[in-house]
Amino acid sequence: MAGTLGRPLVPVGEFFAFTLQVLRAMFDRPFQVREFFDQAWFVTRVSLLPTCAITIPFGAVLSMQIGSLFNQLGAKSFTGAVAVTGIVQQAAPIATVVIIAGAAGTAVAADLGSRKIREELDALEVLGISPIQRLVVPRVLAMAFVATLLNGIATAVGTAGGYGFNVLVQGGSPGAYLQAFTALAQLPDLWIGEIKAFIFGALAGIVACHQGMRAKGGPQGVGNAVNQSVVIAFVLLFVANTVLTLVYFQLVPPKGL
Repeated sequence: MAGTLGRPLVPVGEFFAFTLQVLRAMFDRPFQVREFFDQAWFVTRVSLLPTCAITIPFGAVLSMQIGSLFNQLGAKSFTGAVAVTGIVQQAAPIATVVIIAGAAGTAVAADLGSRKIREELDALEVLGISPIQRLVVPRVLAMAFVATLLNGIATAVGTAGGYGFNVLVQGGSPGAYLQAFTALAQLPDLWIGEIKAFIFGALAGIVACHQGMRAKGGPQGVGNAVNQSVVIAFVLLFVANTVLTLVYFQLVPPKGL
């Protein structure tokens, strides 16, 4: 009975064990520099335009919703502060890594899953080469690194989208928008966005690699691994975002007027 109840926790334990193996392998040498840059370029190529495209509506919708609510409350001048802070802290990191997990993560899971069913990973182990150090570490670090860079671009694009929508569509004041943002925003808001993007990118990479290396049962197993990697990554990303946000607000109190 106890074994039956604990069976759903087995994949969780396997994932944590795999994560520890990846973290430990990051310090092994030699580091696969060429593989890292190849993967970083691939992640950038498939994620850059979709990230920018999804962040503009994020900024516009956030600005529209907040502007409408604050207009009813008679605090329309604070729209810029709340909208831009929301983009920097929440929307940009989440939008960035959702695209990376959906576009690059699925490709990584499919690639490693195909290698698994063709027994290429087993062949590497027979040759004394660690698949985690050779294949997983460069992919995880590439996704984390690119997520951090794309988050900066997404933040700028989303902020510009929210500003343009508020000023051009809602008739807001450009000066009030910028003044409210500079009065309430602070530098740690930008840092937490970058930290979130790095952690989210690494987490999405670990999930994709873990599911790909566990694929079995032929091509259908690879497809199942890809689907599971997306679902698991999204769930873990939102859980991690909640935890990081709570910790951030405990460590960095909001700035007052």
